[in-house]
Amino acid sequence: MSQARKEIGRQGGASAPRILIVEDEADLSLLLGYNLEAEGYVVENAERGDEAELRLAENAPDLVILDWMLPGVSGLEICRRLRARESTRTLPVIMVTARGEETERVRGLSVGADDYVVKPFSVPELMARVRALLRRSRPERIAERLYAGDLDLDRETRRVRRGARDIHLGPTEFRLLEYLLEKPGRVFSRAQLLDGVWGQAAEIDERTVDVHVGRLRKALSRGRERDPIRTVRGTGYAFDETFGKP
Repeated sequence: MSQARKEIGRQGGASAPRILIVEDEADLSLLLGYNLEAEGYVVENAERGDEAELRLAENAPDLVILDWMLPGVSGLEICRRLRARESTRTLPVIMVTARGEETERVRGLSVGADDYVVKPFSVPELMARVRALLRRSRPERIAERLYAGDLDLDRETRRVRRGARDIHLGPTEFRLLEYLLEKPGRVFSRAQLLDGVWGQAAEIDERTVDVHVGRLRKALSRGRERDPIRTVRGTGYAFDETFGKP
């Protein structure tokens, strides 16, 4: 097993980095998806630019592999729109294209692509570029431990401590805390938490999220200890970004 897969695998399936492949060549999309899943990533696919736009607006992934020439909306235009929106301005994008001329590479990078790969390309090289971008842009997704105040979550041992106290969490509560801790302050709707923690295939009610958040809160806080989970009325939940700060 590669070191990258070891690092990602420690997180547990639902928290593995999500990668959206936007490619209309079915064989290439299948090849990329197979190799990325073998590295431990969660992979989603879109064949058209307008389909990709909808997916990106609903729930942005951790990285996008984006073909230049697409039906519906071009990859170049998608990248331009991603950089224009605050929520996706820093989303890592690798542009994939058959255009190898220097002027075209400059054009692709000028609209905000983080990297540029010309077809045909080496799959291992692309995997290395994916890992490098994720390490730079989202180090919390591959870090072995997450900290906030006196909370310490260890992905390798699957243990959580608050100060000197061990906190015993079930698998779902552990994944829920991990998911929230990765983005302190970000408010997640119940639907987003269902998708990120339970997975898209899960057929459970959104009220299940409330039940598990309640269990997580009960385990994390005793007596007068501060609750690190923030409820946003009418929206969902967030890990309080001020937790542990003076």
